[in-house]
Amino acid sequence: MTGSADTAPDEGHRPRAVVAVPARLRQAFFAPEVWRRLARAAEPAVLEAHDDRAALARALAAGGGARVLVTAWGAPLVDGALLAAAPRLELIAHTGGAISPYITREVFDRGVLVTQAGAAMAPPVAEVSLTFTLNLLHRVHRFDHALRTGADWAAATAMPPQHEIRGCPVGVIGASRTGRAYIPLARALGAEVTVFDPCLGEEEAGRLGVRTAPLDELLRTSRIVAVHAPALPETRHLLGARELALMPDGAGLVNTARSWLVDESALLAEVRTGRIDAALDVFDQEPLPVDHPFRSLGNVLLTPHRAAATAEGHRALGESTVAEVERFLGGTPLLHAVGPAALARVEQPTARAMPSRIPE
Repeated sequence: MTGSADTAPDEGHRPRAVVAVPARLRQAFFAPEVWRRLARAAEPAVLEAHDDRAALARALAAGGGARVLVTAWGAPLVDGALLAAAPRLELIAHTGGAISPYITREVFDRGVLVTQAGAAMAPPVAEVSLTFTLNLLHRVHRFDHALRTGADWAAATAMPPQHEIRGCPVGVIGASRTGRAYIPLARALGAEVTVFDPCLGEEEAGRLGVRTAPLDELLRTSRIVAVHAPALPETRHLLGARELALMPDGAGLVNTARSWLVDESALLAEVRTGRIDAALDVFDQEPLPVDHPFRSLGNVLLTPHRAAATAEGHRALGESTVAEVERFLGGTPLLHAVGPAALARVEQPTARAMPSRIPE
């Protein structure tokens, strides 16, 4: 996993794959055996300066031209100018989820295939969403805050009612990959799940074991609302002041998706009243400012955009990426290919651009 992007492979050997992934991410993503699999399928050329556009152009052109480019957060945007330096490029394999910050329409217009590893993020994010759900139901965050900030025992126990997840009405906004990973976890513990997703048909909902409902009905009838919708132009502030006001007193909002989906100012105003609780892994500004009001509220549970940060999840990203490279070079259809429609997904310029959540 060392080496130089400017070192050409021996003629007649494996196709060349430029790996524009920084060292700490390579170590987190690619287990030794997975890296050996990549090296058997292609000749990996590691670009240590993974965010250097000029260096990437040279690497893509070197050695007769790379057929594969593996990218990570912080990689340069692949546009027409970079494509001109990569006449043999046929596949871009992104080790993350959203591709919109890294690829332009010109990539698809030229016929370059694009794949991403977002599906590997779904299990750990779903587990964190379930963890948030249980914490909000049992008011763990409120108890912890009260005891740590010096409340006496009686005051610390004077919280809104606690609830079990068994029989709990849970609303899921978005039957995305993560939403579909969260649903069976919640249902296995006895939750009664309702989903709002205009693209989810009744037959598929039946297979998931959920009922569907309009957004307003879901908000009015759910004790926990878990947000798992994609960040698209039309989902900007899907939950604003009007929608949050529909949630019942004592309800909780879980957001491990994107802050894009929730009007953060409206949410702050709502949780400040103490009427509802929230558990958040994503924020409009990341890192979250040290003086942000969320930090002082006992009814808000916060994590620093770490929902996908398990060691196993990181390994899964590398495994997924290498498996796609193997499929492509072996002539097998890709499992996680995306098309131009994926460019509509919004990737906020926050910590996700270069994740802090590592081993990463």
